[in-house]
Parts: sequence; structure tokens; C-alpha cells
Amino acid sequence: MGRPDHGIETRGRDVLAWMWQRAWGRLPKPPQRPIRGVTPDIAYLHANRSDPAFTWIGHASALLQVGGANLLFDPVFSKTASPFRYVGPRRHQPPGLQASQLPPIDAVLLTHNHYDHLDRASVRTLARQAGGAPRYIVPRGTESWFARNLPRVRGALPHIEALDWHASTMLDAYGITTHYLPVQHWSNRTGFDRNQSLWGSFAIVHPSFRFWFSGDLGYSHAPSEIGERYGPFDAAAIAIGAYEPRWFMRQQHVNPEEAVQVMLDVRAAHAIGIHWGTFALTDEPLDQPPRDLAAAVARRGLPPEQFVVIKHGETRRLSRKARAHPQP
Repeated sequence: MGRPDHGIETRGRDVLAWMWQRAWGRLPKPPQRPIRGVTPDIAYLHANRSDPAFTWIGHASALLQVGGANLLFDPVFSKTASPFRYVGPRRHQPPGLQASQLPPIDAVLLTHNHYDHLDRASVRTLARQAGGAPRYIVPRGTESWFARNLPRVRGALPHIEALDWHASTMLDAYGITTHYLPVQHWSNRTGFDRNQSLWGSFAIVHPSFRFWFSGDLGYSHAPSEIGERYGPFDAAAIAIGAYEPRWFMRQQHVNPEEAVQVMLDVRAAHAIGIHWGTFALTDEPLDQPPRDLAAAVARRGLPPEQFVVIKHGETRRLSRKARAHPQP
């Protein structure tokens, strides 16, 4: 698989132009309808040790249960996506699950270090879960941040494993291989470390089930290469929000039309839209992505159930496909 473009560079004047347009237009406009979550099925989440299931917590935070393992992606439970507790993009919708309601997490998987994906308070809380800290599977370049910020549990740091692009690690007890794969995006935490750590997506490979988690991505050749090497996938979680204005966001975030193409590129049988309805990061209303996604799916002549959105706190049981999978 080829190396993707280097991290996206944005010019300061473009950022200022976008911020001015955003303020002048008083964007984003409020949602047309309330965004409502559901009461999570906590009993099922704690009892499920076999069926593939996906629970959307909000934005890019999600729980994947497969092969008896509980995998948590990009956990953010805080009220802001910001280095500050009370300043920055505020959460519009509460987490569909609180950290205290989660089943025991076996591994936390981080796609990249932006504040709406990596939250210090959240990863520290998970390190103190009953029964011992989870593994932290993180991009190369973020391991030192985790070493500085995670609490020691019984005198030792939790297990931190940093992956390069195309690298993999095993969760041996569950027969799961986790592959960290490049997509088009960028990283930045402090303003002085732009693209000093990696960003990417995850392919979760179990003998009877394959899943792809997109993280943040602009449209590029990467998803088709992932599909060729690691697909087909039984299901995928693909970002569909934070895409307006296109002149500024195109390189870093797909819109729903492009997200449908990403689903086809990675050869996913079904997809769930994430990264919307939680933090107002860009110019479209928070409830716009599902409407644009439904229109894009219809334009392609695809069945509406092939690419869906679910509510905060909702669990979707995922079906296994009876087909042979190539080995990467």
C-alpha cells in the first residue's frame, strides 16, 4: 500500500477567511429538529461476549464488541473538545454512554491526537477502570503524551503500544488483529507539533468478522487501497460530518457523498455514520449530515439500510457475512 500524502497544511490566511465567513454568516445554524439519544442497553453491553455489536457514544467515540473483546475508539466524555475545561467547542449532545457505564474495556484505540478524539480526562478515567487498565493502541508519535498523562495504576503505567502506518498488533486472547492504516488527514496538539505524530484508521480483523473504523479523513486513494488489501469488511464506521465549507474542509473531512464512496472503496457491506451531531466544529447544522447522507445513498441507488446513522447511545448488532476473507 502506498504512502498517503503528507499531513495536510492549511494557510493561516485561509483559517482567518473561514473564521470571518463563519462569524459573518452566524454559522452554524441551529439544528432543524432536536437531536435525541436513546437509553443505552447497559445489560446487553455487559453480557455480550460473542455477537459483533457497535455502540455510538457520540462524535468519533464508539464501542465495538467482537470476539469477546470490548474495543473503545477515540473516547471523549468531556463537555468540550478543547485543552480547556470551559472554553472551546462545547458538547451539544451528552455522551450516549458514560465511562462508568461501559463494560470492561480491553483496548482503547486512538486514530489521532486532535482534541475531539484525544481527551486527557477520558483516557485517565479509563485507566482506573475496575479490573485493571486497558491497553492503549495509539499512533506513533503520541506514546510520549500518554506516558506523561496516564496515571500509574498500582505503581505501573498502563500498557501503551504505538503503531506506525501498516503496523499491526494482536489481542491474542480474542483472536483479533488490529491494523493501523493511513488515510488523508493531519495531526496537531499544541500548535508546535503539527504532523509530528501519525493519524489514521483501524482495520479490526477477527476470523469471522472484519470491521473498519475511518477516523477523520479527506477523500483520497487510501480507502480503495485498504479495501483491496484488507477487505471486504462486514461493517465500517465512517465519518460523515464536519465538512462545510468545502473549499476549506475538502482535504481533511469527507462529506456524506464522499463517505458513500469511501464505503464502496473499502468494500464494506454496511456502514454506520459517525462524527456528527455532537460538537459544532464546522459550518453545517449539526443535523445536516444524516439528511445529506440519505440523499447520497439514494442517488447511488443503494438500499437505505446499507449506510445508516444511529442515535447517541444506540447499539447496532452487526451481521457476519459468510464469505472468505483474504489475509493481508
